[in-house]
Amino acid sequence: MSTQSLLQGMTEDLPPSMRRVAEAVLADPQRILRTTITELAAECRTSEPTVVRLCQRLGMTGYAELRLTLAGELASEQVRRPSVGGAHGADLPVRGTLSEIVADVALAEVLGIEETAASLDMDALERATAAIAAAPVVLLHGIGASASVAGDFERKLQRIGRRAHSPRDTHDALAAAALMGPGEVAIGFSHSGTTTETAAFLTTARSAGATTIALTNGSGGPVVANADIPLRTTVRESVYRSGAMASRSAQLLVVDCLFVAVAGQARETSVDALRRTYDALEEYRGA
Repeated sequence: MSTQSLLQGMTEDLPPSMRRVAEAVLADPQRILRTTITELAAECRTSEPTVVRLCQRLGMTGYAELRLTLAGELASEQVRRPSVGGAHGADLPVRGTLSEIVADVALAEVLGIEETAASLDMDALERATAAIAAAPVVLLHGIGASASVAGDFERKLQRIGRRAHSPRDTHDALAAAALMGPGEVAIGFSHSGTTTETAAFLTTARSAGATTIALTNGSGGPVVANADIPLRTTVRESVYRSGAMASRSAQLLVVDCLFVAVAGQARETSVDALRRTYDALEEYRGA
């Protein structure tokens, strides 16, 4: 996992003074290469020891190692991506040709997929697979872009004969979660890990006796706190971006891994269900 991705995942759980430093690094990592620890601390309205403590949270000895690590990461990424004109991690680039924009967006999504695959907790994935495969009912809920990922998993599970439901309305999701029971599974989708509605959904499902799974980029927060099995993506993406991009792709990667693993638990049944559902739609596909 890159330093930038690791930092992105822990930002929400940091104390305010340390969070300001983390956000400054993520907003413009190139600038950190030219900024002294004294300058960074002053800009973030904090102290030099706070900056050092953040570096230690990243597993580094201090600010010098952070700058050296960032320099290596940025150089590697620059080789793979032409400059678009804005700082990497910024909301949207300020200029750039269409080909540069395509390259920039593609690399952001590829990095999210690569780093998520490399850092995914295999034990958690195995436990989630077993829980979903054994569940008589799977309930899924997400807000905004995460809702589309929940809907995608709902359709995939239904195609292999699983009972899955993804209410878009939070009130409907909470009502359904309250009626869950042991053996059933509730999956909450939240990139930040702080989405109030998703946390409430998992809390309600867990109280009803269901097994809860969280798919999130956050290392903490209320969504993770209410999950029996947290599954983490690893994505560097501005929380202010007008539409989720790399986060959605990383979530879909985990969903696809779960789908293939769950389908493989009963391969013959799954293949038969896929064939039957495919045949049912055949005449509507056109010539």
